[in-house]
Formats: sequence, C-alpha cells, structure tokens
Amino acid sequence: MTLLNTIFTAWNGIMGNKLRAALTTLGIVIGVASVISMLALGNGARAAVDANFRYLGSDMVQISVKEKIDQGELVPVGQILSFEEGLQMPEAVPLVQRVIMSVGGEGKIRRARSVLDMNVQGTTADGLANLVTQGQVQPVGWPDGMPLTPEGFLGSGRFFTPSEVIANADVCVLGQKTAEDLFEGDPPLDELIWVNRRKCLVIGVLAELEVINPALRNQLRPNEALYLPISTAILNLFDEEPSVQIIARVSDESQMTTARQQIIDYLRQAHAVEKDELGDWADDFELTTRQEILGAQQAAARTFAFLLAAMATVSLVVGGIGIMNVMLVSVTERTREIGVRLAVGAQSGDIVRQFLLEAVLISAAGGLLGTAVGILTVPLAASLNRGVALLDPRSIPLAFGVALLTGLVFGLYPAVRASRLDPIEALRYE
Repeated sequence: MTLLNTIFTAWNGIMGNKLRAALTTLGIVIGVASVISMLALGNGARAAVDANFRYLGSDMVQISVKEKIDQGELVPVGQILSFEEGLQMPEAVPLVQRVIMSVGGEGKIRRARSVLDMNVQGTTADGLANLVTQGQVQPVGWPDGMPLTPEGFLGSGRFFTPSEVIANADVCVLGQKTAEDLFEGDPPLDELIWVNRRKCLVIGVLAELEVINPALRNQLRPNEALYLPISTAILNLFDEEPSVQIIARVSDESQMTTARQQIIDYLRQAHAVEKDELGDWADDFELTTRQEILGAQQAAARTFAFLLAAMATVSLVVGGIGIMNVMLVSVTERTREIGVRLAVGAQSGDIVRQFLLEAVLISAAGGLLGTAVGILTVPLAASLNRGVALLDPRSIPLAFGVALLTGLVFGLYPAVRASRLDPIEALRYE
C-alpha cells in the first residue's frame, strides 16, 4: 500500500466523524498554546531579572541599609547610610575608585499654574553616566549598535557639576515630559520652578527617552523625571536625613573580594558595629554584587519557567490521552473494516501506518492551530503579568514537535492493537 493511499485512507477515517476529531484536536490546541505562552512568561521573567540588575556592572558593589518590619513598615535595623559616608568612601577605602549615590522622594513641583506631584531623584554629578551604565533607557532614535554616551541623554542645557552637589545648589534637570507639562511649550532653560518650598533653576532638559527592554515599558517612565543634586534633595525633600543608595565602583575588578571586605570594614567602623552574643558581626548594612544578585534571581526564574513548562506539558499529555481514547474507540467501531482489509491482503504494517497517521494528522492540525493561538495569547499573558512576556521563536517548532510526538506516542498503542486483530473474528464483529 503506497504512502499516498495510506494518507488518503487516514484522512477519510478522520473525516468520518468530524466533531469527534475536532474535539480531540482541541486538546492539542490548548496544550500547544499553553506551552508557547508559558515559555514566553518564563522567558520574560528571566529577561526582567537581567534587566532589573543590568545596571550593576561587574566592577560595582551595591550598598544598602539592612531593614526589618516594624508595625507593618520597613525600618532600618541600625544606622542609615549617610551622604557623608558615601562622600568619604573613596578616600577611606583604597580599592574604591568613586561612588554613585542616589535618593528618591515625593515632591510637589510648581510653575505658574502648573502643579505636578511626582517622585524626585537626587543624584551625584555622574547621574547621566549612571543612566548609561544601567542600560535600561536610551534616547529615542538612537542608532543601533552605537555606544550610549552621557551627552546623548541631554536634549538641551547641562547636568549639574560636582561643585554644585557639594554646595547644595538649587539647580535641577527635567525630563522631557516634565518640561512639557510645566512650561507648555515655553523655553524651560534658566527659568525658575518651585520644588516643594524651594526655588530651583532649570539648567537642563533630558532628550526624549525610551525603554530598551519591552518587559519594562509598563514599569519605567523615564520622561517623567526631575533630577536634583543629592545634597539639595536631602535638604528639600526630607524632614530627617534619609538613607541613601550607594554604588561603589572598584578600581581593580580582579580584587572584588578584597574591595568588598574593605567596604565592610569601613562601614563597621563608621557605624560602630559590634559582634553579637554568638560572635557574629551585627551589620546594619548589606553589600551585593552583580554575580550574587543574578545568580539567585536567575535560579528562581529558571525554576519558575520549569514549573510553567511542566504545567503546559500536562495539558499536552491530557490531549494525548484524548487522542488515545478516540483512536481506541475508532478501532472498535471499525473492527469489521479492519477485518476486510486484512482479508484482502493488507499487511499489519499497513494497518499500523494508517491509524498512526490518523493520530499524527490530528496532532499536527492541533499543533498548527495551537501555535497560532499561542502566539496570539502572548500579549494577553504579558498584560496579566505587568508586561513581562517574551516569545522565543525557538519555542514554536519545539511546541509543534512535541505535539507531533504526542500523536505518535499516544497513537501507537491503538494502531498496534488494530493491526493484531484476527481477520476472521474481525469479520464476524457486529
């Protein structure tokens, strides 16, 4: 029996009961669509982890205050990380080349009748260089492959200088949308605005920025920004001195372990940290490197992706069981037909190929439809997961191949069972 005849016979067998074939195909459609959408969610989770901590370069150490929950609020365990501690760190720690400090707080921004309530960022003079290092945003229309530069982030004017940071200067730099909302088309440079109860001179406006990673576009709004010198922000935004975020850049990346210990020793001395009753240091700060963060977060993301894939695989297995059940019913219903074919000279292999091909055709149809449905459901999955879902093109042939494999595996037993029927008993079957 030729392959073409086998395909034709298998197709006629499927079309003999269209509704049953369609319902069986539906199980594969759901399974394949689940595999594609779940893998997209897992890929998005891993990409979001990497993007969230991409700013922390291999030569950087992030220093943050250790916190605890007190009456439902996060409060520092001990002393805060002060602006002065950050300023003195490059001199006190031999392997620290420089530090980047930042702090954020809510502020009311006013200019004439325009009033904005927004988060204000206080930063050091290398705030634009920090944006470049983070790698999360870029100027709109920036050429692909061209390295980002701090100058490229400025639309007009300038950023504040180290001397202005030290002097608590009342200067600020606006994001593109913030400038439009406050000045409504008027030139913002060298104009005064109010930040809370303090006047501020606009010295620069950032270029229009866009988020690079699609997974973060619903979370970041880089054009709604206002930057102050960190010293000015501390005086203007807070009643009490806040804890600042410090990123220390190490001069020699190969000595990261030594630099880390030097920072710990410096902060222990500055905070007068002592050992507890067990002989362990009761540090009130935490140090984190890129390798530590990504290692733990990527492991968690991989586990999450594996669980999602396992859930989707269960859907495919359920669909495969549906194929086996339908094929077994089909074998029973067509017992007499099988007997006639065997009686007129058909070989057992012909019967196996026919029923196996029927199962594969059903799973192939389900795989094609499931692939289309899966691709279409990725945006929906992203909207339900804060925009974090990335479709990996490799998941499409993978899901389709698994669907075909499901048809082969679960269609094999009914096909073999059909081929082993006794022709005489099959002809007598009513």
